[in-house]
Amino acid sequence: MRMTREKKNEFVRGFKDRLTSSSNVYVTDFTGLSVKDMTDLRRRFQDEGVEYVVVKNTLALRALHEASIDSLDDVLAGPTGFVFYGAEPVGAARVLADFRKEVGGKPVVKAGLMDGERVTPAEIQRLALLPTRAELMSQAAGALQGPLQGFVGVLSGLLDQFVGVVEALRVQRADAS
Repeated sequence: MRMTREKKNEFVRGFKDRLTSSSNVYVTDFTGLSVKDMTDLRRRFQDEGVEYVVVKNTLALRALHEASIDSLDDVLAGPTGFVFYGAEPVGAARVLADFRKEVGGKPVVKAGLMDGERVTPAEIQRLALLPTRAELMSQAAGALQGPLQGFVGVLSGLLDQFVGVVEALRVQRADAS
């Protein structure tokens, strides 16, 4: 079904707004994915709070130019999907990497934008290997918890020794009287 000119303009405005509100995006080529695979990929992205949008290259190019983003012009060829991931790049990169392993290297990552700067597919692949923000926070909490527990143990031991000394002194004075 063909889009009318007004619907195309409306789509471009909406897509431009999406690009300007989230300067974090991966661009993929989903050639060779079945409808079932695409549905599964979208579901996985949705579980991560990530949006996956398939866009006609001409409309994407218009929206990118209206948003003053020209660093992705060279990757807009073939079937193109945009992954809008917000502020957490690791989860989306991990979903892409895991899905690519299961489906035989598809979808192909073409490029991305992170805080408005272009990133390569290799950089996106390296992001997939990093722990997520939640995992980093739990690791930091665990790293802080160990020394604090040791400190509490030392203070508890000192308190036990102090109580022992006071008790010994009390017994010694009771025997002396």
